[in-house]
Amino acid sequence: MSAQSGKVQTVLGLVDPNQLGRTLTHEHLTMTFEFCFCPPPPGQESLADAQIEMQNMFWLQQNPYSSKENLLLNQETVAVKEELLQFKRAGGGTIVENTTTGINRDMKTLKWLSQETGVHVVAGAGYYVFDTHSSETRSMPVEKLTDIIVSEIEHGADGTDIKCGVIGEIGTSWPITESEKRVLQATAHAQAQLGCPVIIHPGRNTEAPFQVIRILQEAGGDISKTVMSHLDRTIFESEKLLEFAKLGSYLEYDLFGTEMLNYPFNPDVDMPSDNERIKRLRLLIGEGFEDRIVIAHDIHTKNRLTKFGGHGYSHILTNIVPRMLQRGITQHAVDNILVENPKRWLTFK
Repeated sequence: MSAQSGKVQTVLGLVDPNQLGRTLTHEHLTMTFEFCFCPPPPGQESLADAQIEMQNMFWLQQNPYSSKENLLLNQETVAVKEELLQFKRAGGGTIVENTTTGINRDMKTLKWLSQETGVHVVAGAGYYVFDTHSSETRSMPVEKLTDIIVSEIEHGADGTDIKCGVIGEIGTSWPITESEKRVLQATAHAQAQLGCPVIIHPGRNTEAPFQVIRILQEAGGDISKTVMSHLDRTIFESEKLLEFAKLGSYLEYDLFGTEMLNYPFNPDVDMPSDNERIKRLRLLIGEGFEDRIVIAHDIHTKNRLTKFGGHGYSHILTNIVPRMLQRGITQHAVDNILVENPKRWLTFK
């Protein structure tokens, strides 16, 4: 048994799972997303370099990836600190911070934010999507990738002694590249060694989550301790969703607060509203998957912060939970989704 067995590993050290409280399983507190910059629509090019101002906030809401400044969440540490304090006042306890190698993970800032706010922060180990892989990462064998992931959890990440407590978000594209496949295999190997939780960013295709699960299973991964993120923009047909749910991973709806007309990374996707997300949760609960659901906002751009008129990290607790209860989801189910399921997932075997 490892030192982490039966515990959750935060940036401040090991904690008893019962201390976590209400948990958001997929957020970012400091990161950069510049590699996903999307040029603005014709005639709006000047807004790409414009400062964020009230007069362009509506445009930014619809075009969040077309503003260069908006992609630099790492510039807003003080604002994020204030938001975490509000999250705690709203009844929040823990944030799983999904920034991995490739999008500027900052372990020291994560530790500082946790110390300043009293919110538990669980940091992510591993690698994001292929476009962020260095040439060295793209050429690494599975064994080397595994050693690095294990070290980030057992010894500390990015030259610090601050330890990650989850592998992920491990990023995959569509189709999955060879480099991403090796990272997935390394993730499974590291998980088998450590008994730790894993969280996946699937490619933007309905088949992507299924393929990721197959790769992890074939490499010895534990699907029962794996979260599949972004289902709200990936699987839309009810039958397909229930087919995937039967594979046994945790099912994450993590884009609460995101309601946009044009999703630039896959124009075929009609981004659901929060009310539609709640309907999906009701479907899954009704079909017996209440103990496999987790939720979050996946905040990763400035415009999602309340400082810039966004919904912030407290949106689920202050707005979504009351709506869930209004729509017939029981308090018991809400507690499972926000407390019991994340606690079970994050606890090392």
